[in-house]
Amino acid sequence: MHLEQLECIVEVAKTGSLTGAANNLHVTLSAVSQSISNLEAELGVALFTRSRLGAAPTAEGEVIIGKALEVLGKLQELKEEAVSYSNVQRGELRLATIPGPLTLYMNAIIGYKKDYPHVRLELFEKGTQEIIDDIRHNKLDMGLIIMFEEHGEKHAGLTIDPLLEGRMVACVSRKSALALNKSISPEELSKHPLVLYNDDYLKWYMERIEQRYGPVQILFSTNNKDAIRIAVQGGAAITVGIDFSFYNQPEHLRDDFVIIELEPTLQVPIHLSWVGAKDKRLSNTAKIFVNKLKHELQKL
Repeated sequence: MHLEQLECIVEVAKTGSLTGAANNLHVTLSAVSQSISNLEAELGVALFTRSRLGAAPTAEGEVIIGKALEVLGKLQELKEEAVSYSNVQRGELRLATIPGPLTLYMNAIIGYKKDYPHVRLELFEKGTQEIIDDIRHNKLDMGLIIMFEEHGEKHAGLTIDPLLEGRMVACVSRKSALALNKSISPEELSKHPLVLYNDDYLKWYMERIEQRYGPVQILFSTNNKDAIRIAVQGGAAITVGIDFSFYNQPEHLRDDFVIIELEPTLQVPIHLSWVGAKDKRLSNTAKIFVNKLKHELQKL
């Protein structure tokens, strides 16, 4: 019995197919098939029922796969325990974030790389759903996303830990008549064209607003933050987002814009959260980064 065989059966159970497991493990389909066949022969028990639709664990297979998960988890603990005796952290951390709050993390990222230069840190900007899909397919170790009400049921199999609570706000040009407002009501929001960042949480939020208060005027949605800034700065539209998405902006941009509260009726529970795979133990390098990130966010 080899560790590679245990990794194979766990990945096949996770993906539901030998092809999916081969892709995630970066090996050939025949290698996965042969590995499972050899393990089944050694154990004397069928672990999967194979069909045109994929591979499903047998009753006996489910028990053995659960034990394999425990073995792999203990192996990871052993490796990290050995590393913890050294002052030099090594390894890698594959991290993705939605772009909006990225400026909030820069001090944590810079500090982390300074303290742990031997950790290979890969940082990606992606949409929420892409981050979740990549975590489920072991392409990322953790992600930073926005969690909101009625969204939890979509994240089965994931570990989610809130980091920072946010409030919805509007951003308008300082030259706009709205700049003098202390807050914006649903009726006022519907009168003005909106430009929005293109991500799941804003789509959900605007759908919720339309269900309650009627249609809003969306001029466009985009992942280009400069396009949003130009449209708002020129007075063509206003934008809506989470308050912390507007933190740490350059001073010359702060002079051109005004952040206005949305009325309580337009507020919903929203959190910046880190997310990882529930069946994968968080690595020591990831734990250190999360602790550093929490420390930086507390300053806000």
